[in-house]
Amino acid sequence: KSLLDMGCGTAILAILASMQGADPILAIDIDEWAYDNAQENIALNGTSNIRVKIGGAELLGGETFDIILANINRNILLNDIRHYVSVLNEGGILYMSGFYTEDIPAIEAECKKYNLQLVYNGDLQNWAVVKFVKQ
Repeated sequence: KSLLDMGCGTAILAILASMQGADPILAIDIDEWAYDNAQENIALNGTSNIRVKIGGAELLGGETFDIILANINRNILLNDIRHYVSVLNEGGILYMSGFYTEDIPAIEAECKKYNLQLVYNGDLQNWAVVKFVKQ
């Protein structure tokens, strides 16, 4: 399955996805240190099917994905959900984290605008994770 890792940081999730068979993989982060660190970790793990870009959702377009991982704060997620949906395949899965449990209703409301159905939510110490499927 094709995978997009937004807010990839060190690219640990992209690397794990590659090791589990995801291909191709695009990892994006706005931070230059994260970009450099992701490149280093990808090389150290021999996961050459991961491309890394520096920037944000403005980089999206031209390719679509079966799975999107976005570990970013609430406000950026709310702003960028529309961009994620535009590159998410039908039946594709969007996982989001990096926000508090009290933000789940706002995230869910924004996702409903784009025919994303909430199929799972969980939390750990008030940090939330949600899983949506594109209808």
